[in-house]
Amino acid sequence: MKIINKSNVKKLFNKQGIQCPISTLNLVEEHLSRLVNTMARNCKDGNVKRLTPELMWIALGRNYNKQ
Repeated sequence: MKIINKSNVKKLFNKQGIQCPISTLNLVEEHLSRLVNTMARNCKDGNVKRLTPELMWIALGRNYNKQ
């Protein structure tokens, strides 16, 4: 599943003067895919049906006591 636009990520690294080959971009994409998958699981475990900005703390796995 394509999570990121690799050319945009490469541009961000190049802007900082860092060369980023396709193999590294693939690793970045795999890492981000795992993070997004974890966020989705956190939402499911937190019984979130629609992720809104106010509920982002659940996706991030933060255990705040919201009142």
